Amino acid sequence: MTIMKKLLLPLLAILLVGKALAQVKHRAITKRVTHSVVKIPVDSLGIKIGDMTWMKKNLNVSSYRNGDPIPNVTDMARWDTLTTGAYCYYDNDAATYASVYGKLYNWYAVNDPRGLAPMGWHVASDKEWFRVADFLGGDKIAGLRMMEKGHAHWHGLDSIATNSSGFTALPGGYRDGSRGFTGVREWAFWWTSTKTEVPGGGIFRDLLFDESRLDGDGIEAYQGYSVRCVKD
Repeated sequence: MTIMKKLLLPLLAILLVGKALAQVKHRAITKRVTHSVVKIPVDSLGIKIGDMTWMKKNLNVSSYRNGDPIPNVTDMARWDTLTTGAYCYYDNDAATYASVYGKLYNWYAVNDPRGLAPMGWHVASDKEWFRVADFLGGDKIAGLRMMEKGHAHWHGLDSIATNSSGFTALPGGYRDGSRGFTGVREWAFWWTSTKTEVPGGGIFRDLLFDESRLDGDGIEAYQGYSVRCVKD
């Protein structure tokens, strides 16, 4: 072995060790960055409107905050007689409707003390719906600034609906007790967390495909409506 090779071999070994250490460090950094990226979607669930952060999509959970399951009740007659929380999908068809419109819940699920909303969120109250409508110019025109644009999901109004708020309201329809499902692509209903004078019922908010108004009223607990949450 020449003197030159003897001198170069230790140097080459040092370079190889350095490269290996750099790769280990790179993997560690990548792992930390990846871990950080995983956390980002938690915040991306929300859209800031005024001083509140609203979920961008309808709620689609199948358990309460403590992990207890919420029953998926498909039977029409049974749904009408429930006095505890339950959910369903429009037309009981999860494959078609779940990913876009989320679940439909009865009032008992909304009002359950175990908490329907995920940790860090709560079901929007009627007062919070009023505040978002006020921020968007009042309930008479707020709907146009909350509804998704175009015909992908809504019938009509695509030429004037702007979704400028980013709320992206979608017409998931509703379950009218034992009378079945109606309103998909035409009507959006959301329970609020606010009780009504109707025994066992709650206040809802709604948008109709051919109106700009964000409306609302009180109704019985057996209705199946969508839910939107607000960040705590």
